Amino acid sequence: METRHFHHALRISEELCTGCSHCMNVCPTEAIRVRKGKAILYENRCVDCGECFKVCPVKAINIDHDDFSRISTFKHRIALVPAVFIGQFPENISREQIYRAILACGFTQIYEVELGTILLVEQIRKYAEENPGIKPLISSFCPAIIRLIQVKFPSLVNNIMLLKPPLDITALYCRKLLTDQGVNPAEVGVFYFTPCAAKIAAIKSPVGEDYSMITGVINMDFIYNKVNKIIKNGLLNDEIPVPNLPLPGYAVRWTLTHGEADNIPGRSLAIDEIHNVIEFLEKVENEEISDIDFLELRACDESCAGGALNTTNRFLITERLRKKQPEIESIDNNTVVGIHQYEEYLQRRIFIKEIKPRSMMKLDEDMAEAMRKMDKVQMLMQVLPKTDCGACGSPNCQAFANDIVQGEASIRQCIFVQKSREHTGELTPEESLQILKEIWGNDKF
Repeated sequence: METRHFHHALRISEELCTGCSHCMNVCPTEAIRVRKGKAILYENRCVDCGECFKVCPVKAINIDHDDFSRISTFKHRIALVPAVFIGQFPENISREQIYRAILACGFTQIYEVELGTILLVEQIRKYAEENPGIKPLISSFCPAIIRLIQVKFPSLVNNIMLLKPPLDITALYCRKLLTDQGVNPAEVGVFYFTPCAAKIAAIKSPVGEDYSMITGVINMDFIYNKVNKIIKNGLLNDEIPVPNLPLPGYAVRWTLTHGEADNIPGRSLAIDEIHNVIEFLEKVENEEISDIDFLELRACDESCAGGALNTTNRFLITERLRKKQPEIESIDNNTVVGIHQYEEYLQRRIFIKEIKPRSMMKLDEDMAEAMRKMDKVQMLMQVLPKTDCGACGSPNCQAFANDIVQGEASIRQCIFVQKSREHTGELTPEESLQILKEIWGNDKF
């Protein structure tokens, strides 16, 4: 089982948090509790999907990225730009203007993240042919989904395709290109514009790899505001040549829902939004669904267009990227220069290591102790009301029972148990009030 520490990009500000429990109620892996009026994170359960970030009404949850000034410490400053970044700008702002503004921010080179799909799409087809016994084959694109499978569906870990996502292939390519041009690798900084927290976490603590080829991560909303300001203020130098030709249409669409599935032969399904993914994987795990060749699974609604750090509505981003397609449909893989020169080099390094499970459901490493705790959970569930009200500070009665056997909660935190004990004289109203204060904080009473 995987035992390395998970890096998390999500940060909860204790000062700003009001303990409203919105985050606890939407977390798909039950990774949040409320204690003393504040949300706390169970790090071994969190997959950095960003659902908590999206619903926090007081912006107490932040996504931690690298300091932008860090790029200045490198002579060669590469921006890895995903297609959804371009899709955030209105149609009257051209790709060339956006690129010139990125260069004006201080970067020296720009590569589109989806460049890596030029090689990846054929590798996925080969991987499927060489592994006919793995069905469904699950895409390795979305890092939140990889972590979700590790912690919630450990029996499906072996279904994950062991191939690098386009981001890592492109990072590997641009580093190799500069090295072959005689550039000192220590002078190269590769920075990714991320639409979500999960990709930050994946870069800081990669799954299936020992280290990342990416130096740092810049949040999409931060860099969007900088680029947009340069464009609006007319600070562009039109004489700066725009690097790289546009990518083929399928590559630009790769980060959208159906971007992968539409390019994989056989019965390929695309499922987005993490709760939909969980519902589907439960059916796969229970063998209620079979005969599927490939699953494209994305944590966000509308895939990367729905990332928590995008500044534009996900449906508008999707529309803008798809509307541009007629302009680039004539572009094919052979039009894209450069990366083919390194095809053999990249294909030899396109595989990742075995991905191991990190079961969050395991109650104890010792099997006998785990069985004892499981029996106790079942006994507690006979007592608890099964209303999933969340008044105990846990997201539902099952999670509350697990917390009790793990020594992280007390049965007295259940409001129904409190009232019952008040009725029998085992608790006074004052004692019940004190228990509620310990969960929700003194300022709520």
